[in-house]
Amino acid sequence: MMIAGVIVACVVLAVLAFLLPRLSRHPQNGAQRTLGFGSRAGSKAPGPLGRLFSKPFRSSSRALGRSGSAGRRARGRLPF
Repeated sequence: MMIAGVIVACVVLAVLAFLLPRLSRHPQNGAQRTLGFGSRAGSKAPGPLGRLFSKPFRSSSRALGRSGSAGRRARGRLPF
């Protein structure tokens, strides 16, 4: 379920970044902050389990950042 949510968030963020590049920063930061909370909570587990539990949140946050920047970058390449 979380995977589907992250995919939907990435698509929505990419479209928002393409259509409204300046206004897409706030939702992107909010989503990354939310995933950061999960990553920090997962890293509290002892030893290797901490890295294992926090990794999905870190990679999801990175995916959100990349999709937002890709939308803004695509918008910047438009000829008009």
